[in-house]
Amino acid sequence: MTDRIKEFLARNCEDGPRLVVDLDVVRENYLGFAGALPDTRVFYAVKANPAPEILALLAGLGSCFDTASLTEIEQALAAGATPDRISFGNTIKKEKDIARAYALGIRLFAVDCEAEVEKIARAAPGAKVFCRILCDGAGAEWPLSRKFGCAPDMAARVLERAHALGLVAHGLSFHVGSQQPNPRMWDRALKVSAAIFRDLAERGVQLAMINLGGGFPARYLKDVPAIKTYGQTIFRALRRHFGNRIPETIIEPGRGMVGNAGVIQAEVVLISRKSDEDKSRWVYLDIGKFNGLAETMDEMIRYPIRTAFDDDALGPCVVAGPSCDSVDVLYEKEPYLLPVSLEIGAKVLIEGTGAYTTTYSSVGFNGFPPLKSYVI
Repeated sequence: MTDRIKEFLARNCEDGPRLVVDLDVVRENYLGFAGALPDTRVFYAVKANPAPEILALLAGLGSCFDTASLTEIEQALAAGATPDRISFGNTIKKEKDIARAYALGIRLFAVDCEAEVEKIARAAPGAKVFCRILCDGAGAEWPLSRKFGCAPDMAARVLERAHALGLVAHGLSFHVGSQQPNPRMWDRALKVSAAIFRDLAERGVQLAMINLGGGFPARYLKDVPAIKTYGQTIFRALRRHFGNRIPETIIEPGRGMVGNAGVIQAEVVLISRKSDEDKSRWVYLDIGKFNGLAETMDEMIRYPIRTAFDDDALGPCVVAGPSCDSVDVLYEKEPYLLPVSLEIGAKVLIEGTGAYTTTYSSVGFNGFPPLKSYVI
């Protein structure tokens, strides 16, 4: 929560939940990433928050962009990024979308299987491809599934196929899990990557790049290491596994770039108990999983919730959203401690919500409008 956000909320009173993002924090975060790994290019993960103001700021600062769709590519271009600063980082792409991206000047594509390589060879001849390998994401608060990436022993075959089809087998990528609090988790993936580099070199295919992915955390309820610590730890791992022949590297921060730049102001709609014996109150907000807080799924992301009553005694609460859907419960397995004096109609501030909130908000489930967003 910055003074600029506080002043904005004080000056602009309105009904309904709203996200406010402070561009000064985004700028500070970008400079932190650029300084932590000075020889690494920063590709902002547009899916985290594609607000035009954020994209324009980052484009002006020199950022590159990781995109997952044609729409995101067009958004990055509209913000001032040139095609050479954009990667089509989704491993699941329609061939017509690959062709359109290629026509727009995009030359860097992610793959994780030979079928995707063959699509790119047909629709984007001569393009660069990097192969994503599976990574278990141990320790991450939002571990990634097996949906993206292939087993490391398949990656060489995928890239060798790309080379045979006239594409540039450019490198590898991996992701250690979103909200990864342990900087050492990059070490094992880099060890595996170095082995693949050596294997392909022996087959006459010279890789040049490693995409270190995202995973850089925002601060929620727990402290996380500074980005400088991640940079130092990752660089040591690169030196350990690649010696003096460190390849080109890129990173794809999303949450770490914009998460702590945003705050959602919401309202308490109802406070109740389910029985006289119930030790936990139920606190219903006017925002839930369907209008911005989808990452509370399985209670993996626990956002800081601030109120005007925080100096008072605390009690356990189940926190839920307003919709008529029983899964719209944010925190129940581990009750959330909120002030016992909290009242219906009180405003609450949900911090660390600059990433993966507006983009998860439904168009109008139960008639609730999409999450409003302001960038200051």
